Amino acid sequence: MRAKAINFVILTVTTSILVGIVGHQSTTVMALPPPEEIPEEILRTEIITAARSPIDGKLLKAAEYAQLQAQLQQAPPPKLSTKIRDNIFLLNLRKILLQLFPFLDI
Repeated sequence: MRAKAINFVILTVTTSILVGIVGHQSTTVMALPPPEEIPEEILRTEIITAARSPIDGKLLKAAEYAQLQAQLQQAPPPKLSTKIRDNIFLLNLRKILLQLFPFLDI
C-alpha cells in the first residue's frame, strides 16, 4: 500500500514537471506591442485627409470625397431592376438551403 502511494507521488511530480517544461518551451510572451505599431489613442485623434470612393474604391482627397458625397445625395446611383433583385434573392436563398440541406442538390 505504501509503495503505491510513493509511486503515485513520483508519477504526479514527474508529470507536473514535464507538463511545465513542455508548456513553456515554445511559448513566446509579448507583453508590449512592437515599437513600429502606432498606438490606438494616437490613431483615434488623427485627422483623416484621404478617403476611398464608394463607387470604385479609388483614393480621393477630402474635398473630392465631400464633393462626391454631395453628388450622390443629389442623384443617387440607379437601383437594380426588380427582376435582377428577385434573381439575386433566389440565388441567396438557394445558397442558404444548400448549406442547410446539402443532399438536395437543387
